[in-house]
Amino acid sequence: MDVERNLAKVRQPRPHTTIKHLERDFSELFVRALEGLGPDGEPDARYRRPREGARNSAMGGLVLSSGLRRKEFTHLTIYEVPPLPPRPTTLPVLFPLARAITKGEKDRTTWIHYDRLAAMHQYIDLDRAASAEGFKWRPPAKLGPMLLVENPDWEGAHFNGVRRSWRKLRPQERLCLVTPEGHSPLVGLQSTGRPFVDWATVFRRTSARIRERYEPRFPTVAPHRLRHAMAMQTLEWLMTGHYQRAAALVSDTGDDAAMALYLLKNDPMLILRDLLGHWSVTSTELYIARLDVNRIFRDAYKATAVGPDPAVAREVAAEFSDEETS
Repeated sequence: MDVERNLAKVRQPRPHTTIKHLERDFSELFVRALEGLGPDGEPDARYRRPREGARNSAMGGLVLSSGLRRKEFTHLTIYEVPPLPPRPTTLPVLFPLARAITKGEKDRTTWIHYDRLAAMHQYIDLDRAASAEGFKWRPPAKLGPMLLVENPDWEGAHFNGVRRSWRKLRPQERLCLVTPEGHSPLVGLQSTGRPFVDWATVFRRTSARIRERYEPRFPTVAPHRLRHAMAMQTLEWLMTGHYQRAAALVSDTGDDAAMALYLLKNDPMLILRDLLGHWSVTSTELYIARLDVNRIFRDAYKATAVGPDPAVAREVAAEFSDEETS
């Protein structure tokens, strides 16, 4: 089949395996392609799954903004997505995660930007609801007994009549959840109301489509690479004072004062450590050093020798092994 390509925009490819994160322009290109759009934001006439596109784009944007690991966003329920603030905010929105799905089962709070959160809520309210309408789903017996979800709220729900917290609900149990309407409450749904879990394939195929049609340098994106991108973009914004300036404006008005105080009083690397859920700030520094660091990062951070604590080395190595297995 012949493929049309604007040769004026095609640049000489370089080995994409050396790119360990996505720059901001590549991130936007990826989110648009997930939705079935081209680089200019216009619909790709050859993309045939618009409803899945809304799901994929919303989830890709959420991960790029929050830095969630694959297990965390795959098993996230609609009840755990932070509520959308009543008006747009310049500061990120706090995003608590259930420890039962975080790495090491540690309590962790990250954040998400308003526009990415708004896109997720739009997907949940419109496209996701349309995907599930008219279908009844029951989990296969091999996963375990069905867990009927009733009276859900931000903290938890009744599961088969027993009140439990989301924080203690493990991934396999989440795959067994069913709402009274007969749908899975996980954020990602298939068109049959079943939970969708194969994000690695979606991201890989989208990457290949981008390379074929738009940008030959585009890397193959595994779920964990989006976490790398979030880390680098967040560090850039922290180091250039983007969040601090926004926090200063917010603190003057009294809006979202807790977030403003946190951003104004903490070192950028400590903030990034908390968002990524690292045990030590040394892990965060080494993690950043192992990415494809350039521009301001090359001058600001130099490769650091691993300290005497082997836990730091293991934590950093795990971040990159997660990318390889995604």
